[in-house]
Amino acid sequence: MEVVDANEGATNDGLIEALGKISQTTFDNSGHAIRSVHAKAHGVLHGEIQVLDHLPPELAQGLFSKPGTYSVAMRFSTLPGDILDDSVSTPRGLAVKVMGVKGFRLPGSEGDSTQDFVMVNAPAFSAPTAAKFLGNLKMMAATTDKVEGLKKAVSAVNRATESMIEAFGGKSPTLTTMGGQKKTHILGETFYSQVPILYGDYVAKFAVAPIFDLSLLTDAPVDTSNPNVLREAVSRYFASHDGEWEFRIQLCTDLESMPIEDATVIWPEDKSPYVPVARLTVKSQDSWSAEGVAAVDEGLAFSPWHGLSAHRPLGSVMRARNTTYTSSVKFRSEHNRCPIHEPQANGFTS
Repeated sequence: MEVVDANEGATNDGLIEALGKISQTTFDNSGHAIRSVHAKAHGVLHGEIQVLDHLPPELAQGLFSKPGTYSVAMRFSTLPGDILDDSVSTPRGLAVKVMGVKGFRLPGSEGDSTQDFVMVNAPAFSAPTAAKFLGNLKMMAATTDKVEGLKKAVSAVNRATESMIEAFGGKSPTLTTMGGQKKTHILGETFYSQVPILYGDYVAKFAVAPIFDLSLLTDAPVDTSNPNVLREAVSRYFASHDGEWEFRIQLCTDLESMPIEDATVIWPEDKSPYVPVARLTVKSQDSWSAEGVAAVDEGLAFSPWHGLSAHRPLGSVMRARNTTYTSSVKFRSEHNRCPIHEPQANGFTS
């Protein structure tokens, strides 16, 4: 089902170079190596994922092949590779690391026992392929750590434009990426894989959606005059509340309308809806404790290539993430002089 472009190697080299430029710029300015994308975290949590009972055979695949409960680490973030005020409102991300997972592993993750899921709060990616995304990334690299005031102004204009587009039933991934994200509570977001993975004998996309009390935060406004309002909002919520999400799967049922290689296509839910296969639960906790930040934000790396062979990432964008994420982790480890390890069993320590 995959079609590998002849120039994919050169594209990957270009992505690594652009991401490295972002990492080097922020390191030179701060003396500390951070992620080249999704650098700013807004909450780090530990909880559990419970695979649902009595799933039909097409959904009982890979990690979800039988009922069970696993420990997870979760990290909420925003897209840029520099640490910006929350008034520069860009796409939000969620990374989930499931621990104590057994089974045949993807290359490069042999000996580990984790399964990572990396998501953004939009159902499709901003570029169809890694080659097309490279142009966007070069622009991001050129503006890293520069003229934050201008970024705030551009963000405000793009938010207004995006609101007009959405009023007529549309949505622009480009505008959202460039600061058009609405000023809403991050815990009310539904997060999507955007691009497909193997799902055992099938192909699927996945999503994590808030349920119960968390769903009340969907589209809830926040005041972004506070530069860290999202982090404080997450902290305030989990100081006195538990949180629950559904982990949902959308099976590919038609390769023509649900392509593997074009990441901008939203798979039609009338042909294949998202259905729940597991539930994520987080108990009330300090979402920005020194221990949690050290263990999850600083100590972990998230990649769709950390996982089971049954959930191998598919498509151009996912293939590029294999080499680029590895390069980013290497930069952080070497410049902070602190190796990043995968957690073993059900804990955060290696």
